[in-house]
Amino acid sequence: MASENVVGKNTGESAVTTIVNLAAEEAKLAREGVKAPGHAILSICKSLVAGGVAGGVSRTAVAPLERLKILLQVQNPHSIQYNGTVQGLKYIWKSEGFRGLFKGNGTNCARIVPNSAVKFFSYEQASSGILLLYRRHSGKEDAQLTPVLRLGAGACAGIIAMSATYPMDMVRGRITVQTEKSPYQYRGMFHALRTVYCEEGFRALYKGWLPSVIGVIPYVGLNFAVYESLKDWLIKTNPYGLVEDSELSVVTRLGCGAVAGTVGQTVAYPLDVIRRRMQMVGWKDAASVVTGHGTSKAPLEYNGMVDAFRKTVRNEGFSALYKGLVPNSVKVVPSIAIAFVTYEVVKDVLGVEMRISD
Repeated sequence: MASENVVGKNTGESAVTTIVNLAAEEAKLAREGVKAPGHAILSICKSLVAGGVAGGVSRTAVAPLERLKILLQVQNPHSIQYNGTVQGLKYIWKSEGFRGLFKGNGTNCARIVPNSAVKFFSYEQASSGILLLYRRHSGKEDAQLTPVLRLGAGACAGIIAMSATYPMDMVRGRITVQTEKSPYQYRGMFHALRTVYCEEGFRALYKGWLPSVIGVIPYVGLNFAVYESLKDWLIKTNPYGLVEDSELSVVTRLGCGAVAGTVGQTVAYPLDVIRRRMQMVGWKDAASVVTGHGTSKAPLEYNGMVDAFRKTVRNEGFSALYKGLVPNSVKVVPSIAIAFVTYEVVKDVLGVEMRISD
């Protein structure tokens, strides 16, 4: 019994010591300009607002290209309607008018605003937490985040945000491919969510979730890692006089975001194609784009991610994994760049001080 008391006492003292040490380290980091994971409520709200505005503005700016990309990814290969970026945009304009270019954008904005808000905020939190732990375990009080650690923070942020809003993304994909000739029309995001849940079950709302999670690691992780690392490199080396008063101009930050977006989307694109195709599986009254206008060759059914990869490559060739890559490349570069720049500009306007100091 006495030994148990000794163990309990030692354990309690160890816990108290740990808490005191952590508090001291957090206070020290705060004095140095590095905030620990616990932030004031006001700063949290401001960061969420900045991320939400960044996501909404960037996606709206490229909505026509986003819709065309999804149409190219899921259209029935035996009934081609969209054959390239320019032809595809012209076809949408001719068959559906101006509003057709932005079909699904409302649902996309409703999804991307909370998604971006959670993603940016989670990245700030994960970066601060990882840096705090890294400095503790390395014993280097002036240590900074490495590209690998930034990749981890970005991946964590992307998975959290994507999982939280995935059902909205799933129904957004279906609404986006609807045309006037579709046999059944979703009237909006909430109607689509309710219909899918009632007709296909709760699990249907997460069709394509696995390739999405896997794709988050290279896509979101590389976006953040490349952007932050490139920005730090430019500030430290100042090539071509791009840095003024230790700050990068909006144009330079736009370029950093463009490079980050290009790298991330190229690596993860096949997984994006597969998840979109998996989202269409089980759609009883699928859009004519998917069914092929009643042709004898019905859209394929997939039993999972590996099966979807195998059938796509076997029936359409390896290049099918990159359908829609051109409009996506044109779209993703300004989209990611505008998102990063808008986020930082709005954050500066709101007076949010959440960056990890150099």
